[in-house]
Amino acid sequence: MKIAVCVKEVPDAGSNPTIDASTKELDRSGDKALNQYDMNAVEEAIRIRDAAGDGEVVLVSMGPEGALASMRKALAMGADRAVLIADEAASGSDLVATSKVLAAAVKKEEPDLVLFGQQATDGDGAVMWSSVAERLQMPVVSQISELEVSGGKVAARRQTEFGYDRIESPLPAVLAVSDSLNEPRFPALKGIMAAKKKPQDVLSLGDLGVDAGDAGEAGSRTTVEALSPPPSSGDTITVEDEGDGASAEKIIDFLMERKLV
Repeated sequence: MKIAVCVKEVPDAGSNPTIDASTKELDRSGDKALNQYDMNAVEEAIRIRDAAGDGEVVLVSMGPEGALASMRKALAMGADRAVLIADEAASGSDLVATSKVLAAAVKKEEPDLVLFGQQATDGDGAVMWSSVAERLQMPVVSQISELEVSGGKVAARRQTEFGYDRIESPLPAVLAVSDSLNEPRFPALKGIMAAKKKPQDVLSLGDLGVDAGDAGEAGSRTTVEALSPPPSSGDTITVEDEGDGASAEKIIDFLMERKLV
């Protein structure tokens, strides 16, 4: 079984990323890492491949060439190969443009299964997987907390705000997995050393047959008009906990005064 896992390099959570006021874009000049939600997708792909006894896990991403450094962590976990679309013409791509490039890269690989993390920590849009599935004309299941792959189909337990859905789908399919699905492994030293020797292909838009006008700012359909701080929540009252239990009474008194309890 061939599994493509779409991953993304994002600003490291510890670097306190900010928005560049001049470009209205996320400042990506600091430390970077692989999106933490994507690690669950990588882990699941490795488990599916190993359970099948053969197959290949291919990482697919779009970004600058330096993104390969972050992708190597997934290679060290056990993924077999990395494909990075690094093209200056793709810089500034929004959801529409990015999904077109990723879909072209995935289609070129012809996988049996496509996995995504549920969302990216830098955008939190949680819609890239559905956009790619639409372009590939594949069924899609999201918020997966349990997954079985066998007999040319997938059976997934999908978490919703009302409970759980049980969904079956034929392959090929696009799946977005929840971070509750598994616990990503830590790469062993042997895996880290082996990752350096695994195939790591860097492709251009031309290699995928994607016109430069369909990527980057030229191919994007959304723009950021303005940025501003969130509105003030009004006056706040801080109740200090001094360990004598009085803080709970103060909170109750506060709520009762406003007839909230």
